[in-house]
Amino acid sequence: MSIFVSHTSIDCHDAYSLSEWWRTVLDYTTDPEDPNLPGHEECAIFDPASGHTLLFLEVPDQQLPAKRIHLDVRPRERPQEEEIRWLQQQGATPVADHRGQYGPGTGWLTMADPEGNQFCVLKSPSERAAFLAAND
Repeated sequence: MSIFVSHTSIDCHDAYSLSEWWRTVLDYTTDPEDPNLPGHEECAIFDPASGHTLLFLEVPDQQLPAKRIHLDVRPRERPQEEEIRWLQQQGATPVADHRGQYGPGTGWLTMADPEGNQFCVLKSPSERAAFLAAND
């Protein structure tokens, strides 16, 4: 069992402008059902060939943090809670808990690898699908 990279997150001051710049440079695209617009605090672009996604996140800090890029990972098979326990057994440590912060079925746990590099553990695809189906 393992996790996979859901997307790469990039902290920035202007999510829309920076995502548009990278979209053009990389020839990525946007989700027509969730378009990026000026003023959006989160803007995602993706590679139509591979599906790789970059997520631009606005942060309020005047100076951007030193660790501006981090991975967001999803469990392949296990639920989020089991994956978190497994990651802790592998040496990861919890940093900040954002599970449920944005409502039921949402959220993530920020963790650090053994050298302190942070990453976020999201819900598994099956947990996400179940939540969306239950709330349709």
